[in-house]
Amino acid sequence: MNDGACNSVPLCILDDVPDGGGLEAGSEVVVLRRGDNAWAYRNLCPHFSIPLNYEPNTFCAYGAELLMCAYHSAMFRFEDGVCVDGPCLGARLTRVPIRIEGRRIFADE
Repeated sequence: MNDGACNSVPLCILDDVPDGGGLEAGSEVVVLRRGDNAWAYRNLCPHFSIPLNYEPNTFCAYGAELLMCAYHSAMFRFEDGVCVDGPCLGARLTRVPIRIEGRRIFADE
């Protein structure tokens, strides 16, 4: 039985994502990591629909808990993408469902 995982291309390798930080997986997804846990979101701030980072593959994260939009300083929780501080308070990042298999991160579509 083929569950599709063998034919899937990983977004990235868990160990390539800085622990407590983020990594661009393609141009549209940011993967966040804390230890062996990971979350993925569209790399798009809900405030003005622009990327969350100024520089390619450079994200501001605080305490392995919050991701900051480089343009507006909005702060989003790793676990659920909810904005807890900044101009879009209460808005949320668009989640990209993922699964981790053998330390590889796949989009779970």
